[in-house]
Parts: sequence; C-alpha cells; structure tokens
Amino acid sequence: MSAHCCHHETPAAEKLVDLPRYRRVLWVALALNAAMFVVEIVGGVSAGSLSLLADAVDFAGDALNYGVSLAVLAAAVAWRARAAMLKAASMIGFGLYVLGSALWSVWHGQVPNAATMGVVAVLALAVNLSVAWMLYAFREGDANMRSVWLCTRNDAISNLAVMAAALGVFGTGTAWPDLGVAGLMAALALHGGWQVLRQARRELAQGVEQAPEQQGCCGHGH
Repeated sequence: MSAHCCHHETPAAEKLVDLPRYRRVLWVALALNAAMFVVEIVGGVSAGSLSLLADAVDFAGDALNYGVSLAVLAAAVAWRARAAMLKAASMIGFGLYVLGSALWSVWHGQVPNAATMGVVAVLALAVNLSVAWMLYAFREGDANMRSVWLCTRNDAISNLAVMAAALGVFGTGTAWPDLGVAGLMAALALHGGWQVLRQARRELAQGVEQAPEQQGCCGHGH
C-alpha cells in the first residue's frame, strides 16, 4: 500500500521530456483520482467500510499530488516545499481521522457490506491501472516522473488489500478484516505524512537560504 508514501520533487519544466503530454496525463490522473475519492467516500459510508474510506484518503492525496505537480511544475523550491507541507498536513489529518474511526468502530462499529466493498475496490483498481498505463511511458524519465508512475502502480496494492478485506468480511461475518486494513493504511498515511513534512521543512529552509545567495550573484555595482 502506498498510503501517500510517494512524495516527490517536481522538476524544472525544461528538464521534462514531452511536457505537453505529461501535463495532459497529469490532468487526466487528477480528474480520475478526484472522482474516485468521491466514489469511495460514498461507497465507504454506505457500506460502513473504513478500509474504503482509508483508500479514499489515498485517492485524495494522489489527486492533491498531481495538482501540486501541475501548479508548481516550474516554481521555485520554496514554493514546492510549501505545497508539500500542505499535502503533509492533509495526509496526517486524514490518517488521524481514519485511525480514530477504526478505534471507535472496535467497540461501536457494525459489520460492513462486503459486496459494496468489493465492487468499489474493483472499480478503484481499474482506475489505478488505467492511470499507471498512461504514466508508463514516463517511467524511465526523471525522478519525479518515475516516482509518480511507481506510486500509481503501488496504489493498486491498496485496492487489492481492500478486496482482500471484503473477502475477509464476507468469510468471517465480522468487521475485523476491514478494521485491520483501515488501521494499517491510516498508520502508513501518518508515517508518510510525517516524512513529507520533515523533507518539506528541510527544502523550505534550503530555499530560503539559497534566495539571498542568488540575489547576491545577480547583483552588480554601479
């Protein structure tokens, strides 16, 4: 499960190969991930499945990730770092919500609807595989391109985990498989968010330090 562990740096625009096509792919990926976020939120609430809600958080994080890549594609390091901090905050917030909900459900939750879980998980898997196929051409590009493709590929594992949870719920008649997967995904989201936050703070500090140096290099006397 990726659980938002796919923080990556957005490269300078001139370093990208086939930038127009890459932009189009990112826009499509953003739209698909945003749509699946809504679908999994609705499906998770209707089915009473926390693992679907946790996977919805993953889609939301990915949509934000693609949006950040588009918005700061050619921005300075400091702005990219600030955008990453926003992403980290959302990851940590959603992770805490899902983890808290999982703990609450241990005592008060009901058995989720396994059929709804399975159908939505299959749809999510199809979306992630489609996005991975679109990004396949960029898998050997720079670090940013490769990490985006790998993240999308790894997201499919989250969908398989939800499918496994659905089978577990169906087979056992209990909510424990759903809660176990949700708790694991929430913990990974918290870990990934903390890592992103730490790296973003370092990059922001470096960007602030580099700005005066660049001004000094460009200055000239009269």
